[in-house]
Amino acid sequence: MELLKVGDNAPDFETVDQDGKKIKLSDYKEEAIVLYFYPKDNTPGCTVEAKNFRDNIDIFKKNGINVFGMSVDSHESHKKFQGKFDLNFTLLSDREKKITRDYGVLGLSVAKRVTYIIKNGKIVYVFEKVTPKDHAKEVFEKIKELNLIN
Repeated sequence: MELLKVGDNAPDFETVDQDGKKIKLSDYKEEAIVLYFYPKDNTPGCTVEAKNFRDNIDIFKKNGINVFGMSVDSHESHKKFQGKFDLNFTLLSDREKKITRDYGVLGLSVAKRVTYIIKNGKIVYVFEKVTPKDHAKEVFEKIKELNLIN
């Protein structure tokens, strides 16, 4: 599977968040979206990355940017992960591995660590190499550079 590229249509999807609530990507079409894929809840790198988004979420929210973390873990696992680390953004479940496949990020059995910035249903940037510790700030700087702030 190949990663999606800048200019590609972002495949629409419907899945559930950590609370079991249905989320559809196309419902956020007018807004800038950060969709970050990560391998597994409660693992060291994924926890660092999630906490980095948690600690920087205000700059995203203030600028009308939605942040979604996605893995193939269940929504119940996401709920525990969110509660354990006070995560203040949405975690999405891809139990069927269809979304991770559509986005070209499915590894052997988990999602690869890749982040997409999406606007108007299009991929506007792809982070193929992610350093979990400072990733949220890196993503926000790229959003500013791309003039995606409302």
